[in-house]
Amino acid sequence: MVIAVGAELSYPNGVVMKMRKVVVVDNPVGKVFDYLSDFTTSTEWDPGTVKTVRLAGNGGVGTEYLNTSTFAGRQTELTYVVQELVPNLRIALRGENKTVVAHDTMTFRSVRGGNRAGARTEVTYTADFAFKGVARVIALFLKPAFAKLGTEAEAGLMRALSRL
Repeated sequence: MVIAVGAELSYPNGVVMKMRKVVVVDNPVGKVFDYLSDFTTSTEWDPGTVKTVRLAGNGGVGTEYLNTSTFAGRQTELTYVVQELVPNLRIALRGENKTVVAHDTMTFRSVRGGNRAGARTEVTYTADFAFKGVARVIALFLKPAFAKLGTEAEAGLMRALSRL
């Protein structure tokens, strides 16, 4: 079971969008971290992702992924690089293409309760998007699409993590 604990979508500085989703799942931190820190699994939980492939690295800091996604009816590719990896605590990735820079961060912590004592995990997923060029102007009109993407990603995380 996954529970939405909080959600946020804002526009600091007018060109950056921030989405934050918190879910709680009845699985141990290690299992949840191992699954989500392999960014190729994004095809299973991120509704916009068409395909993610690892280009280089072993999953640790410096690992590169090519993510192909659809958003607002268009297909786009971002190259993500793992910026930080602290086992069972935090993973941070930076994605970029010609129109956007994305910073995705997932933090993990054990919480009490659930079906198995000590086996519940809280995941906080934060995605920041900074737009470049003409996309900076268009981004202001994409709030509903980003809100929908965040809601769908939260539901996708719920389904995928519940199956672990």
